[in-house]
Amino acid sequence: MRALLQAEWYKLRKSKMVPIILAGPIIGLFIGLTSNLEVDSHINEWYLTLFSMNLTYALLFLPLITGVFASVICRYEHQSGGWKQLLALPVTRGKVFVAKYLLIMMLVMAMQLLYLCSIYAVGMMKGFTDPFPMEIVWKSILGGWVATLPLVALQLWMSILFKSFAAPFAVNVIFTLPAIFAINSERFGPYYPWAQPFSMMYIGGNTEDVFFVPWDQLLTVVGGGFIVFFLGGYLYFQRKAV
Repeated sequence: MRALLQAEWYKLRKSKMVPIILAGPIIGLFIGLTSNLEVDSHINEWYLTLFSMNLTYALLFLPLITGVFASVICRYEHQSGGWKQLLALPVTRGKVFVAKYLLIMMLVMAMQLLYLCSIYAVGMMKGFTDPFPMEIVWKSILGGWVATLPLVALQLWMSILFKSFAAPFAVNVIFTLPAIFAINSERFGPYYPWAQPFSMMYIGGNTEDVFFVPWDQLLTVVGGGFIVFFLGGYLYFQRKAV
């Protein structure tokens, strides 16, 4: 597994991944600096800035960029019989799938940490004097990362299924855009997978709950979606003809 992760990382180094990782945090930084929401004197001024940044970043860019990660990590294998060359090595298909999944999640975590830096940079540039809400922000950052667990599994599955780079990304866009409407629905919002990154980064929820969402929603939607999509992709890859 360690050798597989090193091999996948080596391929990513040739893929110009850095601009993709920086795209989301830079957009969040721009939104935070340009937002001019009125701050109630009784509310920590960091909260409104975090809300305005999360609204676009968590709702659109986080799900979309994770799809790009999945497409990029499978690009080499779709070229010139790459799957046959990879699976001819003394590795199992299961380990290949898990290695790719773990590496994508590491990339998502790196992007989340950079987004955390963007949040802090906005506050410093705007001269915030209120204390930095470290616990709230960390819940938001880690919650957004956990919410991508099922999405990454599905997007990796789609990236293995389709040879075209654009096809899995198009599928991701089709399901990401309705999340804008889903979050406003009490009936569908809590159960729509592409709305979960925003829900779990939304600081307006009960701060006593883990990641601002109830345990049942976390286990049912995120946990259940992860199991379904991960096993679906894993089993498909086991049977995939190369």
